[in-house]
Amino acid sequence: MPDLELRDVDRADGTHPAPDPGRTDTLSQDAADGLRETVQRAAEHLLSLQDPHGWWKFDLETNPTMDAEDLLLREYLGIRTVEQTEATAKHIRSRRLDDGSWPTYFGGPGELSTTVECYIALRLAGDPADDEPLRRSAAWIRERGGIPATRVFTRIWLALFGWWRWEDLPVLPPEIMFLPPRAPLSIYSFASWARQTIVPLTIVSALRPRRPAPFDLAELGADEVPDAQSPDTAQSPAARPPAGGRTLRDAVRRLGADRPNTAKVFFRGLDAALHRYHRHPVGPLRRHALRTAERWIIARQEADGCFGGIQPPAVYSIIALRLLGYDLDHPVLAAALRSLDAYTLHREDGSRMVEASQSPIWDTALAVLALADAGIDAPADVDMTPALPTQRVATGAPGQPATVPTALERAADWLLGQEVQHRRGDWAVAHPTVAPGGWAFEFDNDTYPDTDDTAEVVLALHRLNRLRRLRHPAGTRVDAALERSTTWLFALQSRDGGWGAYDSDNASTLVYQIPFADFGALTDPSSADVTAHVVELLCETGRIRDPRTLRGVDWLLRNQEADGSWYGRWGVNYVYGTGSVLPALQAAGLPPTHPAMRAGAQWLLSRQNPDGGWGEDIRSYGDPAWSGRGISTPSQTAWAMLGLLAADHGDTHGNASAHSSASAHGSASAHADALAGAARWLTEQQRPDGGWDEEMFTGTGFPGFFYLNYHGYRLVWPVMALGRYLHSRQHPSD
Repeated sequence: MPDLELRDVDRADGTHPAPDPGRTDTLSQDAADGLRETVQRAAEHLLSLQDPHGWWKFDLETNPTMDAEDLLLREYLGIRTVEQTEATAKHIRSRRLDDGSWPTYFGGPGELSTTVECYIALRLAGDPADDEPLRRSAAWIRERGGIPATRVFTRIWLALFGWWRWEDLPVLPPEIMFLPPRAPLSIYSFASWARQTIVPLTIVSALRPRRPAPFDLAELGADEVPDAQSPDTAQSPAARPPAGGRTLRDAVRRLGADRPNTAKVFFRGLDAALHRYHRHPVGPLRRHALRTAERWIIARQEADGCFGGIQPPAVYSIIALRLLGYDLDHPVLAAALRSLDAYTLHREDGSRMVEASQSPIWDTALAVLALADAGIDAPADVDMTPALPTQRVATGAPGQPATVPTALERAADWLLGQEVQHRRGDWAVAHPTVAPGGWAFEFDNDTYPDTDDTAEVVLALHRLNRLRRLRHPAGTRVDAALERSTTWLFALQSRDGGWGAYDSDNASTLVYQIPFADFGALTDPSSADVTAHVVELLCETGRIRDPRTLRGVDWLLRNQEADGSWYGRWGVNYVYGTGSVLPALQAAGLPPTHPAMRAGAQWLLSRQNPDGGWGEDIRSYGDPAWSGRGISTPSQTAWAMLGLLAADHGDTHGNASAHSSASAHGSASAHADALAGAARWLTEQQRPDGGWDEEMFTGTGFPGFFYLNYHGYRLVWPVMALGRYLHSRQHPSD
């Protein structure tokens, strides 16, 4: 493989960083050379995975309920094939624990609803109930309360086949569509992902279909259906609002303290009334509500046929539209089913895994940031991907030959083409006068761009432009996109100063009290990691003194945990949050001596493992003892490095007092040792092909419920962290 050009990362003014002659916390030349080889191997591997069109897309692994529900959907629709079933069952079996249960993440304990759904999927695949592995699964399920103790979503799947009574499920009436957007419990009170799921389920809840069951589930105690919905089946302990940042957690505590029983009693009574209404609905009103929900769903189908870019809303939308009379060959349903096929991964071992979503925009933005931070510049003659016949060709100056775009230019060109400029999604309900200007997570999801992807994409494009990696007219396009995106981001800032992912001020606590609410994070309040990414972008692009940016900085400072860390909403967990916030505060101009910076860095230092890496167990979302603790992983080690580099205490010269200077020198030494240990661990763990292995799930969907293994995280984050480390003041400039 040809060598890439590994360059020092330039400053914003185009100059190279000069060495600090007084620093002692530097790498030796041999160590720097070895680290450079590590970064170069990793960068070459990353570039080799780029699609010819310019994007990166890594596998997104979740839990086997995605696969089980895919089989249940196909059984319900009558389109399940032997080939699909056998391949999917092979994957599901591979995730089963020795005790017969299935976990929601690698290394985790068995989870009841997941185990019930996987059990049924294997029964669909032909595994006999008296097979020893399934007997263990059935016993495990019964010991934990059986089907009555499962989540509402699982019982909905069971009701579709007559394994559970619709009468014993909470009612979700389609008339909810008539509530004004700002009304409590309107669909816009819920987070975008919950909203996309709830609307089709209002149709399912109203029509209550039942397909013939292919077998009974007596061995799971399915015949022990309660006569009436009890408090336990109405809302299991898992239905309590998950921790979602200090703002949400404090609000939930206040709600519980002020009204310990009133809300639940009210909603239990309301559900009973809705059951009575379901038996005798107002005909014209119900029909109008169903048509309104139908139109809402259809209006949000994306170009690839999916709904919302995530599997659960797509599955429930397909069922809802089928109930309304859409044939499977109708263009809407045919496209939706094709989109589910596109979310399917076929493994070399013959197994079939369904992705809950796909992350090409997120993956590409992070890959570009990593390569830019590493100082990698892949010129056209070292192109790592095959050229396309229709590939864009950059025209040289008069008399000069045209050149093929570099890998980074192709990535920038693709990212620029993914901006949502002409569609007003759900975010516009609260911001009707704001022009579009964001990016989504998936290939096609124009209805739901998000602030996190937007911030990282524009930050990546801005850095390429600043580092002069883009030729005209790409730079002009980046500047225009920056203006649109920052206007959009400022509009989506919440009143508390922070940013959620998809909406502003989406922080209702009331929605968690409804009997239906047991499927994870139902709202999208401001979070530390998203706010940090937006603040970092705003500061790097010259908006550091804007009052709105300063409000974001203030939100980050106010939401620091007592131990110095920050909560991670979209990554596991406090290591991710802290590793995201410290670079943002550095970009905002906070010095390493600022109390928040010092506390955050000290917390990271206190959590480093003896092997030099960092890790955090998913159990930290429910048990503080696991905060920042777990086996070392490449991605979490990289996040900690990024945080420590931002809070680096290496600059100890100047007019500091003897005491503060000695303290700073001690901090600098601790930082240097920690960073060197982390770099050493990553170097030792690197595979021969330049990548890293990471089985642990370090991505978060819904804290406490749903976790992700981004297969790109094990590569892009170490490249980013090692690149910054290599080109920081931690080594002598070449």
